[in-house]
Amino acid sequence: MNHFMLMEPTNQTFQELTGNGVKYTVPRFQRDYAWSQEQWEDLWADIETLAADEFHYMGYIVLQRKGHHDFEVIDGQQRLVTLSLVVLAAMKQIRNLAQKGMEEQENEERLKVLTDRFVGAKNPVSLKVDNKLSLNRNNGTHFKSICSNLEAPNKRGLTQTNKLLHKAFQFFSGKSMGDTGVAIAEFIERLASGMVFTKIVVQDDLNAYKVFETLNARGVQLSTPDLLKNYIFSVVTKNDDVSNEDLNDLDENWAEIISQLGENNFTDFIRYHHNFQSRSVTKKKLFESVRKLTCTPKNAYAYLHSLTDYAPVYASLLNPHDEWWANQGQAYRSVKKYLEGFGLFNIKQPFTILMAAFKKMSGEEFVKLARYLYVLSIRYNVVCHHSPNEQEKLYNQIAMKVFRSDYVRASHVKNGDEFKKLYPDDNTFSNAFDFYKMPSRRSSKKIRFLLSEIESCLGNPSDYTKTTLEHICPYHPEQNWHEYFGSGVNDIQDRLGNVILLEKDELKRENFEKKKEFYRQSSFRLAQKIAEYDKWNLQNLNDYQTWLAGQAVNTWKVS
Repeated sequence: MNHFMLMEPTNQTFQELTGNGVKYTVPRFQRDYAWSQEQWEDLWADIETLAADEFHYMGYIVLQRKGHHDFEVIDGQQRLVTLSLVVLAAMKQIRNLAQKGMEEQENEERLKVLTDRFVGAKNPVSLKVDNKLSLNRNNGTHFKSICSNLEAPNKRGLTQTNKLLHKAFQFFSGKSMGDTGVAIAEFIERLASGMVFTKIVVQDDLNAYKVFETLNARGVQLSTPDLLKNYIFSVVTKNDDVSNEDLNDLDENWAEIISQLGENNFTDFIRYHHNFQSRSVTKKKLFESVRKLTCTPKNAYAYLHSLTDYAPVYASLLNPHDEWWANQGQAYRSVKKYLEGFGLFNIKQPFTILMAAFKKMSGEEFVKLARYLYVLSIRYNVVCHHSPNEQEKLYNQIAMKVFRSDYVRASHVKNGDEFKKLYPDDNTFSNAFDFYKMPSRRSSKKIRFLLSEIESCLGNPSDYTKTTLEHICPYHPEQNWHEYFGSGVNDIQDRLGNVILLEKDELKRENFEKKKEFYRQSSFRLAQKIAEYDKWNLQNLNDYQTWLAGQAVNTWKVS
């Protein structure tokens, strides 16, 4: 089957979307209504522009066809619900006019027409509205009640998400939409014909993941957590034997996972969590593989519990200063430095191994392992710039061995074939370090971190956040520096051999003689070393950086 069984995108107004007896259902496990004041205000500002402009573009809406007139909302729920609330608030204003006896009959008639067009047909017996738009299990009843009564039900103990529906309805009810039934009806017309969506319809026999991949390939971003939740929860409830109470627990666990990680880190988490349990997959193949892991209710349950278990570990690996570490006991304290290093250089691949190790190794072994992986990262990723693909494959093998308890100590990892294959030897590392440079304007923090690690190894422990970066040959050198470096003066500013740490930068653009006196008195070992040179030229810079490479070998070493 061709995965482009997507109907070609068409542009439709809100009015066209809600016409012709169409019904939309938000899947019962999709994310709850979540928009708040800021988004309502933005939407209202957009609506106000319609007086001057004919149209306002609302972005993509992705639907899955369930029947001739029935669709599930894959993406676009928040916008559809909020626009519906605007229309409902306008209808409430018309009803208020009718109740005050203003054009009573005409306004009642208007309400009937608007209800049929935007909200749904009223059941003649119960007078409840058969909604065009039905929301998920947590919002459905509350939204239906607003649609039937044009009032937000005034109940105690509302959940956070229903409070938002409630407040959104009140927010728009308080806006001025017109003084007469005619004016308010015109406002609704303007809104309904002016708000334009790009509608994409997916055939029902296409699973959500194919949709996800295809749309992402076309540059339409869908939310990964929503799709995954939908899928897993539908598997868990396949046999209709899960109580509402259990579902609520699962729902809360899911919300907790998202709030700990945030949507941006979610996909990485799912992938690294997957990659210590099975063969590593690319982001593209991730969903397919997760589906295999969760194909029965029992497996899906276990998978959900595992996500809940590992989410705080992953969130804390991303954040070395998280108080979570303090609750893990004394043994874990010193992991902070290594995690800071990963964060600074944006290196996440080791997390798949560390997540597995956290549950399998003692605190001491876990911290040792973090150090080995940190040293490897500085050598392999930061200085030698070797291939991350090769690394990911071998990390996957290490992680699986840790997870299966084939490797139960940090030394097993360090002495294993995978680690040895990746570890750049002293010679390779030293040669790469010899001419290593980094754009110091953009990467000052990273350079200070590396240099303070070398300082610490030389017996001068220093906190990189409390240092300043000093360029020996200034960043914008004056004429006297050109004598030393000639036309190459612009190639050396960013070399690691041309920068050192100081407490604070008072030297600005002094010449080398003046700088040397200052360096000599500094507590920083690298500054003292520079002070031993009689002048600062290319030959001495090369000589110093070779010496520095030797120090780097000792600083980042797995013995």
